Amino acid sequence: MRDRPSGTKPHQLDPHARRILERTELEGIELIRFLYADHGGVIRGKAASRSRLAERLSTGIGHTVAMMAMNMLDQLQEVEHLGPVGEVRIVPDPATYVPLPHAPGAAAMLSDLCLPDGSPWGACARTFLKEAIAELRTEGYALVAAFEPEFTLGRRLPDPSGGHDRLVPLDDSLCYATTGFDSAHDYTIKLIRALETQGLRVEHYHPELGPGQQELSIRHAPALRAADNHVIYRETVRGVATRMQMWASMAPKPLADQAGNGCHLHLSLWNDTQNVFAEESEVRDGFIGGLLAHLPALTALTCGSVNSFRRLAPRMWAGAYAVYGPDNREAAVRVCSPLGESGEPNLELKPSDSSANPYLSLGAVIHAGLDGIRRKLDPGEAVDVDPDTRPGQYPRLPQSLAEALDALEADEVLMEALGPLRRSAYLAVKRSEAAAFAAKDVSYELFHHLRVF
Repeated sequence: MRDRPSGTKPHQLDPHARRILERTELEGIELIRFLYADHGGVIRGKAASRSRLAERLSTGIGHTVAMMAMNMLDQLQEVEHLGPVGEVRIVPDPATYVPLPHAPGAAAMLSDLCLPDGSPWGACARTFLKEAIAELRTEGYALVAAFEPEFTLGRRLPDPSGGHDRLVPLDDSLCYATTGFDSAHDYTIKLIRALETQGLRVEHYHPELGPGQQELSIRHAPALRAADNHVIYRETVRGVATRMQMWASMAPKPLADQAGNGCHLHLSLWNDTQNVFAEESEVRDGFIGGLLAHLPALTALTCGSVNSFRRLAPRMWAGAYAVYGPDNREAAVRVCSPLGESGEPNLELKPSDSSANPYLSLGAVIHAGLDGIRRKLDPGEAVDVDPDTRPGQYPRLPQSLAEALDALEADEVLMEALGPLRRSAYLAVKRSEAAAFAAKDVSYELFHHLRVF
């Protein structure tokens, strides 16, 4: 059945929306994707045609509630209130509009999942982050963040033995080696130009540790914008590669015997114009203490897949121990030194990757840090050694998704923050993924993660 026209006219729209209608006309945009991140960490969406965009900006696009009970294998889980009965709307945020250079004629906006009356829906991940930001604001703070992603660039080829497709890296370059710059140069320039067209400022780029592994970071932003940016980044990294007959995967461990792809999360906390993390303080210590106290549960959200735990291991520079330290890249929380006199100190959360839903991940980090501030949690002594060299001295983070989900379910603060519908759906989806991959071999796991992330 066709949606009933809403009667919305361009002059009734806010300035952002009017500008979007003008841009789509001028840029020859025919389809505008309304994107969201689901509980499996998958970026999904629907697209509006330009001819219906004016009304869809206000009405959104109809969507079944069941999709937030779908796992990354497209297996629908039984979750109360997330079945065949019920409807939400994918409602775009006009402020997030970007063209998609890798898909000429298309653009995208990040979206909220709302009830038909326009009110927030209890399973919307983007709303969860908005609510966390609002809660942090009640204490007088705002969070600035940046996701620091790594990805493996190569080609997706059939397995000669008839198994699952394989990711064959673009090169065998060494870490930071100039041969890596050269082999990926054409792709990297196209990617940078695409990101800059979308308003994402590129900070730096280099070939990373594993064959075909790349790291390209974009500028920090207020928390919601940072999560939105990461979704667009994920889409663009893969889209540009596809247009060039290549494959880019941000899966935590697309190649079992090679370095994993992290997505370290950089954080700074601001009180008006002051960076609270600029020096040691009760607030900074409390925030770190909150992260450490909730880290076992946080990993279920920041390292959101079965594949994540192949990467999250000692001596992988992934932060496998619940400790913090200045410029300690084996600590879960690194206190980063500022770059130059004008640089701003920040915290880096290392157990984080791009299989996570960025809205759930960053929202949970805010709640953990806020709990630490409110309870004035003591982070303990900073660690200035590789914690793996002190057996039994420091707490190890969960070693599987199932273990992390158990920790999440036992964490009252994060479970309360997630709310009844969101937490029941997330646990059901993720436990189903853990069970599904446990029943299969390693090649099955690697294939499904590299193709989705």
